Amino acid sequence: MKKKYRIKKNEEFQEVFKRGTSVANRQFVLYVLDKPEQLYFRIGLSVSKKIGKAVVRNRVKRYIRQVFHEERDRIEIGKDYVIIARMPVATMEYEEAKKSLLHVLRRANVFH
Repeated sequence: MKKKYRIKKNEEFQEVFKRGTSVANRQFVLYVLDKPEQLYFRIGLSVSKKIGKAVVRNRVKRYIRQVFHEERDRIEIGKDYVIIARMPVATMEYEEAKKSLLHVLRRANVFH
């Protein structure tokens, strides 16, 4: 995923948290912020150290990025998405994590 499609700066994360809407399930919290002037969507990932060591956290982030990569044609553009991973996702395999993340994305109506 190219750098322009990522949210990296703390100020950008804070803007999504403050002005965006949130949807959650047991594994993920999704914040969505409309950015109509943006011609693409951006994602920001937050995986706490509570989830596990670096290997586990990086695996979770790879899973999330892969889901967004696979679903990129269905996801609405002009939005910023911040995904916060919760503890249960640490023990999940890719297919389970994907199913859970897609559930949250559907609840947030991000597919067009």
